[in-house]
Amino acid sequence: MKTYAGFWKRLKAFAFDYLVISIYLVIVVIVSSLLNSVFSVNQWLFSDRVTAQVSAFFIVTFPVMLYFSLGEASSKQATWGKQRLGLKVVDSNGDKISFWRALLRAVLKFIPWELSHTIIWEIYFSPEINTSLINYGFALVYVLIGLNIASLLITKKNQALYDIFARTYVTRNPS
Repeated sequence: MKTYAGFWKRLKAFAFDYLVISIYLVIVVIVSSLLNSVFSVNQWLFSDRVTAQVSAFFIVTFPVMLYFSLGEASSKQATWGKQRLGLKVVDSNGDKISFWRALLRAVLKFIPWELSHTIIWEIYFSPEINTSLINYGFALVYVLIGLNIASLLITKKNQALYDIFARTYVTRNPS
C-alpha cells in the first residue's frame, strides 16, 4: 500500500534541497563575480530586462529545474532532500517517472519562482512602472503558491497542483 507524503515531510525535503540550491547559488555568485571583474560580463548578461531575464533563467532557474528533474527521474526517484526523508516521486502505478514528466513537474513547480523573478527584473529596469501591476503580479505568485499548498493539504493523495497536472505522487518508503 502506498503512503503519500504530507505537507511537513515535503516541506522538510524541500528545505534539504534548498541547501543544495543555496550551495549552487553561492558558487554562481563567486564565479560570476570573478568573471565580471575580469571580463565585465554583467554589462552584456544583464544589459536590459529581457537579456537579464533570459540570462538569469539559464544561470539559475534552468539548472535548479534540472536538479529536480534528473533526481526525480533517476533510479532513486528522488532529489537529495527527498532521499534523506525516504520520499519518492512516482506515477499512478507507483513506478518511476520519465525525465520529461519530471521536467514538466519541475516547470510547473517553479512557475511562481520564475514569475517573481520576472517581476523583480521589471522593477529593476522600469522603476516607474505602475505599482498596481507589480502588486497584481506578486499577488498571482502568492495565489499560485497558496493553491499548491492548499491542494497538497486537501487532496486525498497529498498532491500539489503541479503533481495533479503532471500526474505524479510523492510517496513515503515504508520504514
